[in-house]
Amino acid sequence: MQYDPVKRSLGTIFNKTPWLRILFYRLLDILLLRTWHVKKALKDWKRNQLAVGSQQLAEGYIQDPGSRILDAGSGFGQYSYFLSRMNPNFQIEAVDVKEEQIEDCNRFFGSIGKTNVHFSLADLTTYTKTDSYDLILSVDVMEHILEDEAVFRNFYQSLKPGGLVLISTPSDQGGSDVHDHDEEESFIDEHVRDGYGIHDIREKLKCAGFGKSEVQYTYGKPGQLGWKLSMKYPIKMLNASKLFFIILPFYYLLTFPFALICNTLDLWLIHKTGTGLIVRAWK
Repeated sequence: MQYDPVKRSLGTIFNKTPWLRILFYRLLDILLLRTWHVKKALKDWKRNQLAVGSQQLAEGYIQDPGSRILDAGSGFGQYSYFLSRMNPNFQIEAVDVKEEQIEDCNRFFGSIGKTNVHFSLADLTTYTKTDSYDLILSVDVMEHILEDEAVFRNFYQSLKPGGLVLISTPSDQGGSDVHDHDEEESFIDEHVRDGYGIHDIREKLKCAGFGKSEVQYTYGKPGQLGWKLSMKYPIKMLNASKLFFIILPFYYLLTFPFALICNTLDLWLIHKTGTGLIVRAWK
């Protein structure tokens, strides 16, 4: 089962005009449960930044007018777009290994006048900027990189003291939709690992230098059902035939209310296990 070709096809369709690209981002925000969890975590981080800034102002310190952020593995630019709208003072550097996506994102963000975001080509296994970022965001990237410990060390070196790395990645509880039978392929077969265990990723972050980390499960039982309804089954249909683009709106008309309820429950419940992880680590 191929996931990336479907994403590329959708990206091509929605990349005709800037407003279609923004519509594509909106649809991803609604359909992808991980986006719900990432956006919630980003809003929590922003509130904390504002609280710290208010305390500094009350104590007579000069507050930095904006945070520097690294979108590490920016893809279509969905999260860079969200961050750029959270605060116009944020300075966002977005990097990816795919040159065509970097060129595409720079064109799009230039066309809509976003001057606080810049995309560049970079390999996270070698990319460092010492003490540069208040926040590093990495969404569905680490499962694609074999040399993950090198990346974690680079993240630590690149953060300012007190800075946060926020990671969304599959867990080892079936996060890549791995099947039990050898003859079956994973639904997402581009991953170099099936997912992280909580202890595993915390130990790797600790070895990289991070003294404090928090890891929580996402995609519990409600989220797994919502993901199947909103993403897995439609992508399986589109892999079978592009003609399913025609019936897709009718499919979502029937199923999305149920997926919406599942995603909402997943966002606010605490899960003992799940197929995704949200990871926070502080320098």
